[in-house]
Amino acid sequence: MSETRKLYYEDVYIKEFTAKVLECREAGKGYEIVLDQTAFYPEGGGQPCDLGTLNEIAVTDVREKDGEIVHHTEVALEVGSEVTGKIDWERRFDLMQQHSGEHIVSGLVHEAYGYDNVGFHMSSDVITVDLSGVLTEAQLAEIEAKTNQKIWENTPVEIFYPPKEELEKLSYRSKKELTGQVRLVRFPGSDLCACCGTHVTHTGEIGAVKILTVENFHEGIRLTMICGKRVMDYLNMVNEQNHQISMKLSAKTGETAAAVARLQDENFRLKGKVSHMVDELCATEAERWADSGSVLLFHEGLEADQVRRMADTVMQKCSGCCAVFSKSEDGSYKYAMGEQNGDLRQFTKEMNAALNGRGGGKPFFVQGSVKASEEEIRSFFQQ
Repeated sequence: MSETRKLYYEDVYIKEFTAKVLECREAGKGYEIVLDQTAFYPEGGGQPCDLGTLNEIAVTDVREKDGEIVHHTEVALEVGSEVTGKIDWERRFDLMQQHSGEHIVSGLVHEAYGYDNVGFHMSSDVITVDLSGVLTEAQLAEIEAKTNQKIWENTPVEIFYPPKEELEKLSYRSKKELTGQVRLVRFPGSDLCACCGTHVTHTGEIGAVKILTVENFHEGIRLTMICGKRVMDYLNMVNEQNHQISMKLSAKTGETAAAVARLQDENFRLKGKVSHMVDELCATEAERWADSGSVLLFHEGLEADQVRRMADTVMQKCSGCCAVFSKSEDGSYKYAMGEQNGDLRQFTKEMNAALNGRGGGKPFFVQGSVKASEEEIRSFFQQ
């Protein structure tokens, strides 16, 4: 087994390199390639691996085991040959921005509140961080502001391997007990942490940090955040959404919330009017069908709750079973059926079977939907 030279630690900005193929092993549907040196970062420390190519052949995964870095490919490479490796730099730099931004946030939280980062995951859209204590949105806003201030100070990031006696005197963050040589990453004035990941060399390269969401999680909180170019992508997306809203509501972009509030108030008033009109319609239908026995009604445009209200109101007066159907946008029909002191269970079962329906309820009142035409529904009830 050969220890691979880790070029990504020697110069984090190496995008292309040449290396010698030491091993090429068959593995599943592909191959495991071991090189004498590599700029491909293997998955670890919450950071995904690098992707890219070896001699234009796609590298689909990179893992480290006992100092050996294994590159997964679908095509074999000749042992002893020299290959050119190219990493997907845009992806790598994005991950460097995310990882470095997370360090500053976690470090400032630890310094201010003593909480630990107990979980960390970088996906293709957000970073997820689990903290061991609870913070308010105001406290997180303060952390976010302080983080960005530290970023814009553009201080150099220090990476070093202190000797054991010096390490014992340092106060640094670590998720687990470490043995052997420890790699420390220092963001001056923000964080000192044991970490194996790749980071920017100056904080200014992170660009900016934005905390997006926070929720209670176990004994602490889980927050999602973004850094660097992802902040610009997010800002562009939000700006475009707000622009579309402002166009639809004929409101200035800075006044869309007030315009939506007015729309909600108007919607609430209209819903109240519609509810009153449905109540009047139910009462009219109940009087119309009083003491007439079983009734089958069709009404366009009723919501499921309104169908239920009509069936309930009419069944109180008709002295039989009342079934109400209303067509949905997809062509199916919502239904509600009721009969005072009745037992509709068997009838509902047969109707659902015949009309491709689903639903149920109490013996005297059921509701659901059927995928059938009005003619098919009427035909079934006539039987």
